[in-house]
Amino acid sequence: MRDARLDRLADVLVRYSTEVKKGDLVRISGELPGFPLMEAIYEKVLIAGGHPFALVSSDAMEDAFYKYASDEQLAYLSPVEKYIVEESDVSIGLWAEENTKSLSNVDPKKQSMASQAKKPMFKRFLERAAKKQLRWTGTQYPTAGSAQDAEMSQREYEDFVFHAGLLHLPDPIAAWKKVSERQQRLADYLNKAREVRVIAKDTDLRLGVQGRLWINCDGHENFPDGEVFTGPIEDATEGTIRYSFPAVHHGRECHDIVLKFKAGKVIEARASKGEEFLLQMMDQDAGGRVLGEFALGTNFGITKYTKNTLFDEKIGGTCHAALGAAYPETGGKNDSGLHWDMVCDLRQPGCRIEVDGRTIMEAGRFVEAEWPRV
Repeated sequence: MRDARLDRLADVLVRYSTEVKKGDLVRISGELPGFPLMEAIYEKVLIAGGHPFALVSSDAMEDAFYKYASDEQLAYLSPVEKYIVEESDVSIGLWAEENTKSLSNVDPKKQSMASQAKKPMFKRFLERAAKKQLRWTGTQYPTAGSAQDAEMSQREYEDFVFHAGLLHLPDPIAAWKKVSERQQRLADYLNKAREVRVIAKDTDLRLGVQGRLWINCDGHENFPDGEVFTGPIEDATEGTIRYSFPAVHHGRECHDIVLKFKAGKVIEARASKGEEFLLQMMDQDAGGRVLGEFALGTNFGITKYTKNTLFDEKIGGTCHAALGAAYPETGGKNDSGLHWDMVCDLRQPGCRIEVDGRTIMEAGRFVEAEWPRV
């Protein structure tokens, strides 16, 4: 029997996150362990009047690709994938890795080649999303592998995932609408900002944001959610940031990342673990050393680092800054095959966020009464 919470999650994803309507072509994609949730989503899409189709992958298939694919195959972009991105009205993706470390020993050069091959498709996906031609969301299916990364039992991790999505509440959709209202007040304030400054341990970073749009992430394009983000001005990031948590990308961990920016570009980068991988990912194209996103985490129901960016970047009282591609709806222009979110914990004394010289967050707490915890 399917976990009833999966049906609640599927209902939120279809009726709230992507607002599937009659006639929509809906892609449902994910790894094999998440198939029970895919089935639930499929049913909800049919009830909403949409046309669902499912694409299923597995750790073994991805492992085989990087083991056996030639350079030609690594650089190949399937016309079928391009067609799906161009024609779908809705895309619902699930992360459900059985082994989150299955790609740890893959040659980074192969990963860079594959990333560059998919760059046009990724760019087109973002363009269609920015124009509201494509509605999308991504969510986590609670697997044993992810539970191990989070250092939780399977049951604990399932509870963590469903509670982060407010699925334990009587009406999750109504709860997310309240989250949206509160976060919009913060986004409206930040939309008037010229500069954001981050101060933390080994960190003093200034980002130019004048004229860029701050997006209220309220459960539509990620689920669970809880952040406000923008695309920083490409040549206006200055200073240094140390990322508090290990940054995970394609199953690889980089620890103690420190980046120094000048005129918007990373001029120095180091890490205590995974430094070579970090450098190869950044150098895959011209936009890999430029920030495409800066965000504040606002989900105070998520408090624990789990090695899963979907949750870690939402932790209330943190910020994250992503190297690589910007989201066009923010006004960001950086173009890259990379988009790598890295999180800085601001919940310690002495840490703060300043906006045009005014402190709005201190030791992980917003200082303005009109921005209550989410």
